[in-house]
Amino acid sequence: MTELLDPDLTGVPEHVRRLVTGAADLPLRHRRADATDSARRSAVLILFGHGPAGPDVLLIEKSDRLRTHAGQPAFPGGGVDPGDDYPVGTALREAHEEVGVDPADVRVLATLPELFLGPSDNLVVPVVGWWDDPRETVTGDPFEVAQVARVPLAALVDPVNRFRVRHPSGYVGPAFAVAGMVVWGFTAGVLDAVLTACGLERPWDATDVRPLAAEQERVRGAHAQVTEEPADRAAPTVAEAPGRTGAPRTVRRR
Repeated sequence: MTELLDPDLTGVPEHVRRLVTGAADLPLRHRRADATDSARRSAVLILFGHGPAGPDVLLIEKSDRLRTHAGQPAFPGGGVDPGDDYPVGTALREAHEEVGVDPADVRVLATLPELFLGPSDNLVVPVVGWWDDPRETVTGDPFEVAQVARVPLAALVDPVNRFRVRHPSGYVGPAFAVAGMVVWGFTAGVLDAVLTACGLERPWDATDVRPLAAEQERVRGAHAQVTEEPADRAAPTVAEAPGRTGAPRTVRRR
């Protein structure tokens, strides 16, 4: 279920307005399976702002030291904790813990349709926020977060930075080469849909399919890692056609 939480969109740029007012028709809505009774509730924060390079969105890169999701880009987020005002409170708490974003600086605008990520048994709600007064970000826990990046939307929609990747599992989905990262899987699938809903997407070559490991090595260097564990695959349910099945994962607290 999509919910508009702040009807006052004063000062919010047009692309974000389009997203929150049209969120009920976001393509992701048609690409999720029914959640299990045991699904762990999680939330991620899609935080838009205006930085030195223009409109941007906040992404993190997970640490290479993690057992799963090592080196993977993601939105700030994770699982619900006792006492959280879920999903908004969960997303804001995680963003504060991971990158030092003050919840008081975030204008929460809407929640997007929830996504069930099967093998990890997570039910994820993307929360859309606007950063009225962006502040410096920090890496809250270096064991979990390797870097924080305010990625310009212009870079994300630039056809030069867009392609698809093939994971060793056989998964093929959209990807972005930005900020020294290869953004793929769940995060790339959400970004792909969000950029379209924002009215920002530009034509790009979807026939350009690259091996994930080779592309990560090209962008990130010799330290690139690609896990081949089936339970750690990316998210075809948010990256490909509705009929595809897969084994999606998302950010989890440790």
